[in-house]
Amino acid sequence: MIPPDTTSKEQSDMSTAGGLPSEPPQAPPQASKAASAEKTGHAVKLKNLNAYYGGQHAIKSVTIDFPPNEVTALIGPSGSGKSTVVRCINRMHEEIPGARAEGSVTLDELDIYDPNVDVTAVRRLIGMVFQKPNPFPTMSIFDNVAAGLRLTGTKSSDLKELVHRSLVSVGLWDEVKDRLNEPGIGLSGGQQQRLCIARTVAIEPEVILMDEPASALDPISTLKIEELVDELKERYTIVIVTHNMQQAARVANSTVFMLEGEVIEHDETNKIFTNPNDERTERYVTGKFG
Repeated sequence: MIPPDTTSKEQSDMSTAGGLPSEPPQAPPQASKAASAEKTGHAVKLKNLNAYYGGQHAIKSVTIDFPPNEVTALIGPSGSGKSTVVRCINRMHEEIPGARAEGSVTLDELDIYDPNVDVTAVRRLIGMVFQKPNPFPTMSIFDNVAAGLRLTGTKSSDLKELVHRSLVSVGLWDEVKDRLNEPGIGLSGGQQQRLCIARTVAIEPEVILMDEPASALDPISTLKIEELVDELKERYTIVIVTHNMQQAARVANSTVFMLEGEVIEHDETNKIFTNPNDERTERYVTGKFG
């Protein structure tokens, strides 16, 4: 069991900045195994999830199963609740003043909203990649990737190999291997986003949440991110928020269409885009609204 919550304001800020805890979390046994290519993803289940911003009921009784080792896309018009859902999954939603969530969110059999759960450890297990790349501005490329490893107590002698492995896994090593000591913010937008993903995968989370990770990138960088997502699902469970219908069709095994805080339809991606059950889904994916 994850120990009681001891999250501080500083820990929350660090988690929000890079999806990384600011002190070594004590995670359940399954989180401590070493990184390996054979690692399998873990199931996430939402049951009757409700989320509020003060008196505004933003997410309404949402139930979704996110299967392990698959990519699930969340689509829908702006304001439909997609980003709120992913922020509830790693308990970032509650960092907003007046915001709260109710219902069940489980990682395998662990209820991450259990009062005894350590929020910092949850964010160690469920990594987050944001819309805008957010490398730590004062850190080198190497230190950006190593930041979370250092905070989780990784020995200095192991850092070089783990940073190398993480940069290779996101297809960035060959592009940066000769300038690891240069600032991470000196990279292009697409490279910065892959650097942030390397920072996330370095600490071996169980799940990776991506909130429109390619929306600010050029087409070539977007393609690289999509290819990376396809590779990462072999090791992780991935949830991706996107406004790009073509992107959802390319990367997702299944797709969830949301509207006004509710799940309208969840099915295999091909079916959502070619033969949806709900007229509202059909109108959205064909560009008739949204």
